[in-house]
Amino acid sequence: MATSKKFVPPVAFHPGKTLSAKLEEMGMGVKEFAVRTSKPEKTIFAVISGKSSVTSDMAVAFESVTKIPAHFWLNKQRAFDEYVARQKREEQLVLAYEWVRMFPLKSMSQMGWIENMKSMEDKVKSLFSYFQVSTVKAWQDYYMNQQLKVAFRISLTNTKEPYAISAWLRRGEIQASEMQVKEYSEKRLRELIPIMKGLCSEHPEDFSTKLQEICAEAGVKLIYTPCLPKAPINGSTRWINDTPCIQVTGRHKRNDIFWFSFFHELGHILLHGKKDIFLEDIEYSDKQLEKEAEADLFASKILLSQAEENEIIESNDFSIKSICSFAKKFNVHPAIIVGRLQHKKIIPFTKDTNLFEKIDLFN
Repeated sequence: MATSKKFVPPVAFHPGKTLSAKLEEMGMGVKEFAVRTSKPEKTIFAVISGKSSVTSDMAVAFESVTKIPAHFWLNKQRAFDEYVARQKREEQLVLAYEWVRMFPLKSMSQMGWIENMKSMEDKVKSLFSYFQVSTVKAWQDYYMNQQLKVAFRISLTNTKEPYAISAWLRRGEIQASEMQVKEYSEKRLRELIPIMKGLCSEHPEDFSTKLQEICAEAGVKLIYTPCLPKAPINGSTRWINDTPCIQVTGRHKRNDIFWFSFFHELGHILLHGKKDIFLEDIEYSDKQLEKEAEADLFASKILLSQAEENEIIESNDFSIKSICSFAKKFNVHPAIIVGRLQHKKIIPFTKDTNLFEKIDLFN
């Protein structure tokens, strides 16, 4: 069903103008009108000059003297107040033009995050709606100034691309709001880790959907969000309304990197607080770097323990046959072993690359 757009008059006048005209018509001065309405003379002057609003009490008093219904005066005041507010809003929209230009709107539109708007005013309104804010200051307070510390323990101020990163994070929030999961259980999440690792080892075509289902079973929302230009993030972890959310991009399109990133984010959930937000691939303080290292270690142990890694290295046999044999023995995908050996510079980055599985989360 089509909805009609509310008509907004191009201009609205303060009821004081109408009152002034009516008093002139009645041949009544301000002092006399003040006496007849039992209102201070300075109050009537303030209304006529547009410096004061007509209240409900005034409107009823005006009705008795002017014979103009109280609702007329109140509607007149309401229309004027709305007009002033909209004028102020228009000024705010103009001031937001430069802010809008900082976002990768074209990419956001192509991915269906926002509509493709033509005018700058519509682009501002679209972004305000996307972020659920009413002003640029509100966006800055939320994402940059840490005004809402229950949502962010770090600020995006020191990141290289706070605009693109905030848009990517917001997209994750929207996706999370559309997901239904069970109540979070740390015990259940730990129980499901071996099943997750088995999924990593088997790597079925629908692994991404299956992984989301496993996470949902433990009350974790796993979200796949593509990267935006200038914001090449692997993933993020945060709690939204007491529900842990993992947001990953899969930007490297390699299964070993995807699984390490996933278990890294899982480590943040199990090891760190609800008030922290973790963004991979950005600069952190020393304290945050310590937590990142803890999450790295967690992921490494899950995928390939130190004892398992040592056994592979001590064999000194890094042939495809040997790697596949170790992968079967340790219930891990061969790509995980190759990636680990390359990372430790035990084998060249060009060796055994055919064991990597290419992934694309968005096709």
